Parts: sequence; C-alpha cells; structure tokens
Amino acid sequence: MSIVLAIFLGCLVAAGLLVVLVTDLRRRHIHQWLGAYLRSRVRWRTPTVGPVHVMFCFVDHFEPQWKRVPYAQERARVERWRQDYPRLCQQHRDADGRFPIHTFFYPAEEYRPEHLDDLVELCRGGYGEIEIHLHHHDDTDANMRATLRTFTRQLVERHHCLPVDPVTQKASWAFIHGNWALDNARPDGWFCGVNNELQLLREEGCYADFTLPCAPDPSQTSTINSIYYATDDVNAPRSHDKGVHVAVGRASSGDLMIVQGPLGLNWRSRKFGLLPRIDSGDVRTHPAPTENRVDAWVNAGISVAGRPEWVFVKVHTHGTQDQDTDALLGPPVDRMFSYLERQYNDGKNFVLHYVSARELFNIVKAAEAGEVGDPGQYRDYQVPRPTYAQSTRDAHVA
Repeated sequence: MSIVLAIFLGCLVAAGLLVVLVTDLRRRHIHQWLGAYLRSRVRWRTPTVGPVHVMFCFVDHFEPQWKRVPYAQERARVERWRQDYPRLCQQHRDADGRFPIHTFFYPAEEYRPEHLDDLVELCRGGYGEIEIHLHHHDDTDANMRATLRTFTRQLVERHHCLPVDPVTQKASWAFIHGNWALDNARPDGWFCGVNNELQLLREEGCYADFTLPCAPDPSQTSTINSIYYATDDVNAPRSHDKGVHVAVGRASSGDLMIVQGPLGLNWRSRKFGLLPRIDSGDVRTHPAPTENRVDAWVNAGISVAGRPEWVFVKVHTHGTQDQDTDALLGPPVDRMFSYLERQYNDGKNFVLHYVSARELFNIVKAAEAGEVGDPGQYRDYQVPRPTYAQSTRDAHVA
C-alpha cells in the first residue's frame, strides 16, 4: 500500500468517526450542554477552607401506577418500600447520626389515599419526605392550577405531609415535572403545554424545582451542574434554560429556584469502546451507583457561589419500576451509602449530610443568606418540617 493511499484511507476513517461522533452528539442532544460541560472541566476551582460538606439528596419519581399495572401490583410496590427501605437504612448514618432520607415525589394524577398513608407512615420514622410530581399534556393554566390546588389540599388536610406557609396559608412544596418537560421545554410541545409554568408553580406554593438534569431528553437545559433562579417568559417555553446563579449575599430573583443534579460524560463507560455515556445522576440497576460515579457526582461541585465548601449532590430514580427495585432496596444502593460514609465522612476532609429536597433547599437559602458553620443545622432554615413532623423530635437520629 502506498503512503498516499494509507493517508487517504486514514482520512476516510477519521471522517467516518467524526460523522458518527457528531450524529451521536445530536441524537442524544449533548450539543445542547456540551459547551457548559467543557467549560466546567477547565474552570478554576475556588480553594476551600476546612472540610467539604457533602449534602446528599436522593429524589424519586415515585409512580405506583407505572405502566398501568393491576391495583394489587401498585400496592405491592408501595409496600415493598414501606417494609424494605427502613431495613436498608439501619446500618447507615451521616455525620449528624441521620439515616439516608428518600424524597418521594408523588404524582398528582395518580392519587390514591392508601398509597400516601403508607408513605407517610414510612416518613414518620425519619426515612423520607413527600413532595409533588405531575405528568400532564396539552394543559392550560387554569386546569393545572386546579389540579395542584386539589392535590396539595389532599396532602395537607388528609395526610399532613406538607408544611403550610404561615403568611400565605398555602402549602409549601418542591416539584418534579413528569416526562422532564418543565415549562413546556420539549421542542415538540408534548407533556406540558403551559408556557408560564415557572410563574404558576411559584404562585401555587412551589419553592424549588428538582426536575433536572434529564439528558439525553431534549428538555435538558444548556445550564448544567448549577443551582439558579429562572425568570419566566410567560409567552415562551424553556424559560429556565438559563438563569442567575444562587450566590452568598445576593438577593433571590426571578420566579423559581432550579436545583440541578450532576450531569457529565462517563469516560469509564463507553459505547463501542469510544463514545462516553451520559451520567445524569440516574440510579438504577443499570447504570449502577458505582464508586467512580459517586466521585464524579461530588466532583461536579454543585454549590452556591461563594460557598464552594458546601457541595450539593442530588441524584434521582424511578423507585417503582420493578426491574430496578432490587437494586434500589438492596446491595447496589447499600454499597453506595457505605462508600459515601467511608469516603466522604472522615470529618477532616469531608463531612456527609443526608438531606431531603426540602432540607437541601433550606441549606441553599442559608448559604445565600451568608450563614456559616455546619450546614446540618440549617435543615429547617426557611421551609419548616412537614406538618406530621413538626411536633416530634428526630426519632431517626442515633
């Protein structure tokens, strides 16, 4: 083979690989956030003084009716969590002596009082808190408000599982959007329909959104690995694509706080041995919550600007999808908690805090206000505990 032919064939192979790479980037919508990811990899990290406090938050798109299964299977899914999650947690504690805490984002459109009663029983033991999830399509402002008001009233009046703001008398809650399409974010307009959703959520009592990240879904924002305020353009979708980063000493702004989990490329797991897989903090059987994934989540460095020593790690799952339940309530997540406690809770370099979505928000607000010291003391800083827990002590603290 001549040198010229070898060079020509090499160029063809390189061109082919480039086409495959570009096609893959666009198919998985990585191009929407790749620039932000690359910038974050080269950004100078602010040195920290003292140990890094790691706030670990596990949120769950908890959908007992997933795939519209028979009622008996719905009940079995909820019962599995009620019985097995406390057993999983018994050997695990953070620096404050607390169990891992699971935040159940329950779908408004799937309301069954008996499911919520069981979850509240679990949460009373200190193993979780309940927040709001919603799947909808081609919705309207008026209908969405009515749906949320009915559901929050049920959660407050029957189940006592949301705090009530003493000034507005509205329930205070966190939100995860079904099918990822917050603020009508999908290009095809599916799974939402409400362009003023951020404003609507705030007005109805939502204090923060926990939907993101959602890559490779097209609803993924160009902003990644951040906690920020988004301002709603009520006439256009995807108003949360960018926003103002929460910062120490800077007043809150916009309509809604967006709390993102870690998003990046996992170079240790590659398609065809070449293309890195997306890691969006999704915990399942596959991908399993391995030690190198945990390290990547912490190293994403999600924090309040000016307080880099408080790192927020929010991962997510779908806890009632049967193929993943054994992993979520068994050895893989057990090992994840053990690694967190071994690697990120030595008291010298790292201090670990298991937090709910509400507690994470409160600690963010404390950082924003300039509070210092151990962030664990700010779990109830602004939004109080759920109603059922306000008159009880932390039974889950060793």
